[in-house]
Amino acid sequence: MKTVLITGANRGLGLEFARQYGAAGYRVIAACRKPENAVALREIPGVQIHQLDVDDLASVHALRRALSERAIDVLINNAGVFGNLGADGNVDYDLWLGLYNTNALGPLRVVRALLPLVLAGEDKTLVFITSTVASITNASSSNHGYRMSKVALNMLVKCLSLDLVGRGVTTLLFCPGHVQTDMGGPNAKVAPVDSVSGIIRQIDASTIVDTGRFRDYQGEDRPW
Repeated sequence: MKTVLITGANRGLGLEFARQYGAAGYRVIAACRKPENAVALREIPGVQIHQLDVDDLASVHALRRALSERAIDVLINNAGVFGNLGADGNVDYDLWLGLYNTNALGPLRVVRALLPLVLAGEDKTLVFITSTVASITNASSSNHGYRMSKVALNMLVKCLSLDLVGRGVTTLLFCPGHVQTDMGGPNAKVAPVDSVSGIIRQIDASTIVDTGRFRDYQGEDRPW
């Protein structure tokens, strides 16, 4: 049985990843900040829930110790936060730094701690959830802080893909689309089930030659 670990698994895309991988017969390790509140997550048969705050290095290391030497085939870095912040005269710099801390440094903390377990897995796959708003080519004037944090994530993923390809690790970057989640809002165009099923199809079909690509949930390459 293969193992998938999902961060930010208590709601939205993370919860849907847990559902679909559980239904596919994977051993699902679901990580979230407040497991005691993860009611829907606990309803998934066989899911293993662990506490994880990607902002907190001690929390990341505690998860690593809890997993011991368990191999991870697919690690999905899904945890993230959104800030509706524009570049006006009232920028909240601490809030912008918080976006960067969670969306860019958070995945780095997780990968550095759990990489030995990924290397012990069969698939050796790292997955990162980004956003098409991080595209510099298609930049627009809104949500600057969030966009900047995701640009930093994209650069991290590109660098990791170069660092780890020689060790057999496939590093994948996906935009899930504008999804009907707490972050995307009820008027978003894409249902979580469709976004996640599309990303999983891309993961399953990917090989080491796809490492470092920036794609959407339908498999189309996105402009950097």
